[in-house]
Amino acid sequence: MKLSFFGADQCVTGSCHCLEVNGKRILVDCGLQQGRDEVSNEEFPFAAGSIDYLLVTHAHIDHSGRIPMLIKQGFQGRILTTRLTAELLDIMLLDSAHIQEQDAQWKNRKGERSGAPHVEPLYTIEDAERVRQYVTTCEYGQVIDLCPGVEVEFVDAGHLLGSACIALELTEGEEKRRIVFSGDLGNIKQPIIRDPVHIRGADYVVMESTYGDRNHAESWSYTDDLAKIIDETMAQGGNVIIPSFAVGRTQELLYFIREIKDRRLVRSNPDFAVYIDSPLAKRATTIFTGDLHGYLDDDAMKLVKDGTHMFNFTNLRMTETSEESKALNEDRTPKVIISASGMCDAGRIRHHLKHNLWRSECTIVFVGYQGEGTLGRHLLEGAKSVKLFGEEIAVNAKIVNFQGLSSHADRDHLLSWIQDFQSPHPTHVFVVHGDREVAPFFAQTIASLGFEAHAPQYTEVYDLITNTQVAPGYLPERKTKGFSGTAKATPAYERLVAVGQMVMEAIKRSKGRDNKSLAKFADQLRALLEKWEA
Repeated sequence: MKLSFFGADQCVTGSCHCLEVNGKRILVDCGLQQGRDEVSNEEFPFAAGSIDYLLVTHAHIDHSGRIPMLIKQGFQGRILTTRLTAELLDIMLLDSAHIQEQDAQWKNRKGERSGAPHVEPLYTIEDAERVRQYVTTCEYGQVIDLCPGVEVEFVDAGHLLGSACIALELTEGEEKRRIVFSGDLGNIKQPIIRDPVHIRGADYVVMESTYGDRNHAESWSYTDDLAKIIDETMAQGGNVIIPSFAVGRTQELLYFIREIKDRRLVRSNPDFAVYIDSPLAKRATTIFTGDLHGYLDDDAMKLVKDGTHMFNFTNLRMTETSEESKALNEDRTPKVIISASGMCDAGRIRHHLKHNLWRSECTIVFVGYQGEGTLGRHLLEGAKSVKLFGEEIAVNAKIVNFQGLSSHADRDHLLSWIQDFQSPHPTHVFVVHGDREVAPFFAQTIASLGFEAHAPQYTEVYDLITNTQVAPGYLPERKTKGFSGTAKATPAYERLVAVGQMVMEAIKRSKGRDNKSLAKFADQLRALLEKWEA
């Protein structure tokens, strides 16, 4: 009875863990790594054909994005997930495959000129279409006999429509163990979906730590705060650009904007235009209007029962073609543009940033986690300019980190979730899905509460019967960030800039002093600069 760690180990994305029980191999998630490229997405550290079952916590690409590749490389088993996760996977994996094919075509066109070898996409649309034939669905709370000695239950994680924590009862000979995989735990009091369900006991827990080192900023009213941002930007004649994940986050934004319009909170332009510039978001939104019983919170269910469309308001427009998308940047009418991808590392959002970042009257609103090495993280860290499509773009727009909209539980809510595991009290907690600086820190925090915990490394193997590590992992070498832009402004650099500004102020104050003193001051500065540049 072993547990291996094959992704999201001291990094946030690329979730992939493997259980070995009674000779069967059960994969929990099969995600694509995004942002900083530490581990190649092109290879699995195991034989795809050796996997018997795949359990999927939710549809986000960093948990599901390599499923078509798994099948392409020989997986012939069974995929189990919730009904709504399966529906979302159907559209998200096709969209991901389209991106994989486009990226490969672009690289090959470029490679033809340089003589580079031909590049194959990770998987194709045809590969993605094959996924559905392997999928079996279940509902929350339904106990499934997966195979001899393994029972599975999906429990609402409150992160995304259909998202789940997965609890497994494992029996091997006379040994029994219960292990829970948190998947991504949701924030509380989010619109549409329910709060995460707390689980009361397990022998082992594999839990995320995305926000394990910080809490979300207090936000008394998402609706009022977002309305204020839109109102101030519209009054200046600017656009509000929101990089957003097409599934989950976009629908929550529409839910808030419907309320903003109903209450007429944007006084400068009460009927402002809202554009959803993402074909994937358009298709995903239709799923949110289907059979959602058992998945929605009470407020959303009331709207459904009353016949109210959760996302229905005037001046909402969905773009489909690239021509329609381009036209948005030619129209100078102030508007809200919600576009993918959420971390700005691909998709139409990069075009909207190119046309709006340099405009001081515009606002860029981030509403989700920005991974290490992504353009979104770089902008939040105070970049003064970024390179988009080969052009240096000044960052003059207002950058807002709207943390109140995060779909991830913050530090306090993660701790609240794990502290409810009391009967049985976990023998060990494995902390995953956190940056290299965050996961070990959060593991120490959990340990201070009386749990045995650590942050596993990539390819680490653990024996669940003896509670011992049987094979060490390793931390892949960090590579350069995956986008082109100016270097991050470190604290030391910011200090240097501040001192430089002090020097300029001193020079300005020296105007009118005697020439001898000014010449001496100039010589001293010159000598210092020459020494620095030497």
